[in-house]
Amino acid sequence: MAGDVRGARAKVPDSEKITINLGFVDLGHIDLLVRDGFYANRTDFIRTAIRNGLERHGDAVKQSVARKRLSLGLTHYGRRDLEAAVAAGETLDIQVLGLATIGSDVTPELARAAISSVQVLGALHASPAVRAALADRTT
Repeated sequence: MAGDVRGARAKVPDSEKITINLGFVDLGHIDLLVRDGFYANRTDFIRTAIRNGLERHGDAVKQSVARKRLSLGLTHYGRRDLEAAVAAGETLDIQVLGLATIGSDVTPELARAAISSVQVLGALHASPAVRAALADRTT
């Protein structure tokens, strides 16, 4: 019987939850727009506002990504990737704009041996032990 490959992998969330504080008047304006049907809910308004802001500054973001040589999107580092870097006598400078994941099969010792620096603009998913091992290398 064939196994379900999708079920065997841990699902990576496609978003990160954030919390913001808004003034009462701003919140009231948002609620008014929601009530009048311009947006489905507060979250819809906030996501739209963020996307519009990112679009407005799109060229500056693209230039910064290129200048800083950031990987854009989802980047995964597994045990094999890190072992290959160590075997080659290299260390990795992880620079990601988006989501960087370090596999659950990576030990803290391997992470320290293979990764010299971590800069993630977005989210970093790694085990608590690996995060602790890389704390002094993370900006």
